[in-house]
Amino acid sequence: MYRYTDGGSRKSRKWKAILIAACGILTILFLISVVYVSDYYHADDIAIEALVTDEAVKVAQVLEDMIVFSPEKPVAGLIFYPGGKVEYTAYAPLLHDLAAQGMLCVLVKMPCNLAVLDIDAAEGIQEMFPEIESWYIGGHSLGGSMATSYVAGHAEEYEGLILLASYSTEDISQSGLEVLSVYGSRDGVLDMEKYSNNLANLPDSMAECEIEDGCHAQFGSYGIQEGDGIPGISGEEQREITVKCIMEWVNGVF
Repeated sequence: MYRYTDGGSRKSRKWKAILIAACGILTILFLISVVYVSDYYHADDIAIEALVTDEAVKVAQVLEDMIVFSPEKPVAGLIFYPGGKVEYTAYAPLLHDLAAQGMLCVLVKMPCNLAVLDIDAAEGIQEMFPEIESWYIGGHSLGGSMATSYVAGHAEEYEGLILLASYSTEDISQSGLEVLSVYGSRDGVLDMEKYSNNLANLPDSMAECEIEDGCHAQFGSYGIQEGDGIPGISGEEQREITVKCIMEWVNGVF
């Protein structure tokens, strides 16, 4: 006599169990991802008000993922990447104010509010505005870092890079780009140790503008950000100083 053993069935059950476990893990990871990207900072009422055309600036939704702030006689163009997990329209007040000073500003929407998911968002934008001869690219926080990653391979197409509470992990020190870094003295989100360690990635001509009593979130208009410092100035004041720094730098006055 002998005992028949159905080894094939045992192996089949084993692989079925592994497959079920793998599907369960993937489902959990998917749900975690959905929760993560669904939890973001929303543009406030001040930002919504800045999305309206006025005498100085025309505001237009171009395609589904781009808002353009156009002055009557633009002196240059800026492509702007929003901060991580921040609704892109939160930067409307800043870009509206910049446009009022002559800078055509293109605000791009990122997938799931994460610029890391579309680093090449700036691709093709310059061709849409052939009248603009000088272009800059920049962004806030994660958006600034991703803008840097993009411009590292397109340095010849831009005059410079504008970093708001951000830093570059890409070595663009020999790129020939002009770089402006703006941050608040009370920023509780920007890792200043990483900021300092990565300064070597920027050209020696890099200009810095520290906003006294400014914080991380007030470059946008989306309320208080977790972990940020308590600002000693209003959001409007921080935007005014930021615009002044940027325009003086662009005009060679800074």
